[in-house]
Amino acid sequence: MKILLTGTSGQVGNALRETLRGLGELVIADRSQMDLGKPEQIRSFIRSVQPTLIVNPAAYTAVDKAESETTLAQSINGDAPGIIAEEAARLGAALIHYSTDYVFDGSKREADGKLAAYTEQDAPNPANVYGKTKLAGEQAIAASGCAHLIFRTSWVYSRFGQNFLLTMLRLANERDALKIVNDQWGAPTWAGWIAQATADIVRRLQTGSRDASALDLDIWHEHSGIYNMSTLGYTNWCEFARAIIGHAETLGLLHKAMPSITGIPSSEYPVAATRPHNSTLSMDLLASRFQVHPPQWEDAMKACMENAGTVNAA
Repeated sequence: MKILLTGTSGQVGNALRETLRGLGELVIADRSQMDLGKPEQIRSFIRSVQPTLIVNPAAYTAVDKAESETTLAQSINGDAPGIIAEEAARLGAALIHYSTDYVFDGSKREADGKLAAYTEQDAPNPANVYGKTKLAGEQAIAASGCAHLIFRTSWVYSRFGQNFLLTMLRLANERDALKIVNDQWGAPTWAGWIAQATADIVRRLQTGSRDASALDLDIWHEHSGIYNMSTLGYTNWCEFARAIIGHAETLGLLHKAMPSITGIPSSEYPVAATRPHNSTLSMDLLASRFQVHPPQWEDAMKACMENAGTVNAA
């Protein structure tokens, strides 16, 4: 099996470099070879590689800039996945793609007003350009007819790149006081666990095929669809910050006294793009279809900060 992996300069793609090794011949597509803003380059590179599985974590992720860079965000998040999917269908290859909780507007609640987790059957209603372009990508993949798995995840972080965890570690060593939004709820998800879970799912599907070294397209078509992929439980950004900085102190990663942390409403931290207040995702379908059981968000966070290689994914 030949696996084409995009987006390795990003958090999930960087982690996938390690977890996908050993599952087949791994071909890394860097931006100079396969720029997602250039349709013909996408088609040409995929046709030259002839992969049997394409794993596409590459995305335009600048949520606020997307409000003014709509065309670029749509090109990378909406149009490119459709082109990749069309090429996968032409080759008889399968596609794994990553999407976001931001396809929802965050308004879902139980009858008593408590947060309700979004399922894969809930109708998307993105509240910002980023979410709209990611939804367009999902729809383009489905329309292509290729065998595909779309994993919607949330609040991704790692010890690599730019993300909330690294920002909090930096600010905790620079400032004496922090004000963090406390009315947006979701499950922080470690990129390392996403990559591990992805590899476990590929391995499981390959084990069920007639030839474990090849890709059984019938099995992939049978499992094709959208799946939520985040950790268990939920928190808000302020409590997530407290957990990060508290564990950093335990690990000796702070070089000064812990800063004070105050929760504030979103209205006091204006940004260009509206964020959903509820980003919680149900993991029931992922568990039932693939026997993948996500860790609690706190356990995954600690594993990430302790540079652990794994945390339960099956």
